[in-house]
Amino acid sequence: MANIQLVETSLRDGNQSLWAALGIDTAKTLGVAPIMNRVGFKAIDFTTSTHMAVAVRYKREDPWERIRLTAKAMPNTPLQFLSTGFRFISWETANPEFMALAFRTLVRHGIRRFALADPMNNADSNLACARMIKEAGGQYVVTALVFTVSPIHDDAHYVACARQLAASPHVDALYLKDPGGLLTPLRASTLIPAIKAVIGDKPLELHSHCTIGLGELVYMNAPEWGVSAVQCASGAASDGISNPPSGRVLANLREFGHQVDVDDQALAEVGRYFTRLAEAEGLPAGQPQAFDAGYFHHQLPGGMVGTMRRHIAEVRLSHLEPAVIEELGRVRKELGWPIVMTPFSQLLLAQAVINVTAAERYGTVPDEVIRYALGRFGKPNIPIAREVMDRIDSLPRTRELRQEPGMPSLAELRRRIGSLLSDEELLLRVTMPAEQVDAMKAAGPAPQTYDPDVVPVKKLIRYLCSRRDISHISAVKPGFRLEMTSRSTSLGATVRR
Repeated sequence: MANIQLVETSLRDGNQSLWAALGIDTAKTLGVAPIMNRVGFKAIDFTTSTHMAVAVRYKREDPWERIRLTAKAMPNTPLQFLSTGFRFISWETANPEFMALAFRTLVRHGIRRFALADPMNNADSNLACARMIKEAGGQYVVTALVFTVSPIHDDAHYVACARQLAASPHVDALYLKDPGGLLTPLRASTLIPAIKAVIGDKPLELHSHCTIGLGELVYMNAPEWGVSAVQCASGAASDGISNPPSGRVLANLREFGHQVDVDDQALAEVGRYFTRLAEAEGLPAGQPQAFDAGYFHHQLPGGMVGTMRRHIAEVRLSHLEPAVIEELGRVRKELGWPIVMTPFSQLLLAQAVINVTAAERYGTVPDEVIRYALGRFGKPNIPIAREVMDRIDSLPRTRELRQEPGMPSLAELRRRIGSLLSDEELLLRVTMPAEQVDAMKAAGPAPQTYDPDVVPVKKLIRYLCSRRDISHISAVKPGFRLEMTSRSTSLGATVRR
């Protein structure tokens, strides 16, 4: 029997997996924050720099304000920021002083827990970030062992990474991060105990997805192998290609005799909120997924499969989907078995589609694949296949990209962009187009209230007000009367209780 904690992922990973990171804004976050604060979660998987960019680009909302307001609304529950190596918003590698500024600013606005998931499982990179975070005042650092299936990602690979990470005083816990939902119970039965054997007393968490129906099954055995926390989403933000659903995981863990100390009523309310939100906004709800062994070949996140199909359909090449899937596996092997997570999933897919549709394999190589080959995203796990590297080295574009300067110093950035800018605005302007930041600032403070139950009513009222052939509407129920009458060309409303 074990005491298991829950980390809630709906606002970040659930939103990203099922709703392309676009389903949540500041008002929707604040609408559920007080309820989440009552549950007793170990932490809330809250944001990444990518989600902060989405807030600016698509919502025209200040992501720093969102962090600050949510931290104030959830004083009992740590908010988590997920960082993928030395990067902030841009996929280009940032210099240490820029990352240190980002971490200090995140801490100042209320981020207390940091998850570090280097897409190469580069322990040195994770440890450098962990040290910076603790120096910036971060309270809790959990470093990831990013799981994938390949000839080089065996148990020994993860044990070596875990041993190095756990030895650091700046690392508070580790987590096995399975972004593709690839971890089977059989593999977990050897991998998780091997990791636990080398990390001592440091906690081990588990993060998986339901993409092919495995994540929830692994969660049920995880406590027996030494996992002390599992990461779940809630309501319509769970299941599908998202994380296992918190309600079902809770019930099943308890059925197996484990203790999970949460406020059941508040947890159920969180689930209902995300389900009502999805219904109100027309967002897809996650559904249980069937097992698909073919997924182990391409390992694309679920959202990327849809992207691939849309892209090849647009150029009337849908009949080439099997060839693209086959080519994905070949490209991944040639590029040194990168883990199929952002940005590598996008790079692999782009190169595979080009190789299948062009006259010559690697006849065209996207800039981001060249940057990967040049080590801009970290050192590949094993050397890139010689014939592929020779081809990349021969490209004129490769010579140009080799000469790209690295990120300037912080002092130089301030001089170029604005010496009087706040840290918050500087971090955004260095990594995002100026017009997007300008539009965000012009939009003003984001709305802070949201109730999914009133969204359909508001939509109906807006529709009725747009009609020019209606002069009077009356809605009556006990204790409530709504009268809408025509005033020249539009409807005006009067509410009586």
